[in-house]
Amino acid sequence: MKTYKLTAFEANGEKLLDEAFQAENDDAAKKQGEKLLSEKNLLEKTHRCVSPSGKLLLFHS
Repeated sequence: MKTYKLTAFEANGEKLLDEAFQAENDDAAKKQGEKLLSEKNLLEKTHRCVSPSGKLLLFHS
């Protein structure tokens, strides 16, 4: 399992979510990140999900 980082922000830069989670691979992490954002109603906010190697998996501005 690898540790991925998910963050979401308001337009003014206020951090709404800063969470690390475990996933087996990048595809699973992308799905899990989208699920977490959806559950917290943050899909339309600026967000990003990055892999342990720094690869950007999800991004919305």
